[in-house]
Amino acid sequence: MIKVALLSRWHVHADDYARSAQKNPDLSIELIWDEEAERGENWAKELNVPFEADIDKVLSSPDIDAVIVSTPTNLHKEIIIAAANNKKHIFTEKVLAFTVEDCEEIYQAVEENNVKLMLSLPRLTENYYLYAQEALDSGKLGKLTAIRCRLAHNGGVGQNGAKTGWLPERFFNKEQAGGGALMDLGAHPIYLTNRLAGPAKAVQAQLQQSSEFEVDDNSAVLVQYESGAIGIIESGFISYGSPFQLELYGTEGVLLIEEGNVRIQSSQFAERGWQTPELPDALPMPMQQWTSAILHGTTPSITKEDVLGLTAINEKAALSQEEGKRIEL
Repeated sequence: MIKVALLSRWHVHADDYARSAQKNPDLSIELIWDEEAERGENWAKELNVPFEADIDKVLSSPDIDAVIVSTPTNLHKEIIIAAANNKKHIFTEKVLAFTVEDCEEIYQAVEENNVKLMLSLPRLTENYYLYAQEALDSGKLGKLTAIRCRLAHNGGVGQNGAKTGWLPERFFNKEQAGGGALMDLGAHPIYLTNRLAGPAKAVQAQLQQSSEFEVDDNSAVLVQYESGAIGIIESGFISYGSPFQLELYGTEGVLLIEEGNVRIQSSQFAERGWQTPELPDALPMPMQQWTSAILHGTTPSITKEDVLGLTAINEKAALSQEEGKRIEL
């Protein structure tokens, strides 16, 4: 049994991770810490576990094997490195850190202390992604020429005088979050397109920011990949009813994914027109992969390269917006 401490309820997925840990027979929630003590105490009461206000006591406790980190993103580096130095395994929310350099420092501590670090990049386990990867690798699409991925919602649209929608205001705090729609929600299109299209060469970003927010709430990034393919990444907090879309265009075929619907046509198929393919089984979710790596030494499908590539695009997109130009990676 892996004994875990939950570190902070800041992120909107913190409750999801707590529920996932409760359902996982290999995990036991033993302790809560939060940078806001009152929030942490309330969470501890809800989960019927102790609250500890001193993060050093949590991380140094011999009764804790691992931590689930849902803190503000600007605290990730300090807390994750401290956890690693205390020999704790780490599961954390995207993004790992604001810069590739900071990510590398985190991984150095993780590797030196021989602990397992897992980032929640769940769409890399989904059956539609796995089919898209197989369609590319098997040549059904020929050479990839363009890829587009959009993920947006209306969490920033306030109702009845509220500043934001169902996303809490803290999500729009530049110091804590580091970025807005692109960094948080746009992470999913970024890591998907990185994995499918390969290494990125350059980015040009347009990060729109409403007057009431400190961070972008509607964003698009144009990516040039080393392969020659073009990528279009779209994300936003101010779109009602926007479906998840992933589109791959190649010299021999096209694959369109919208929500749960997948269709493909290819010059490689005997039958012309749109086909509805049979999808593979999904992979275990990131938390399951993490626990398996800790207990059984299995190798997760989510990699360090996925994590670094995600931060690289975010870091360069912010620089592109700031300087108003294309930025080489």
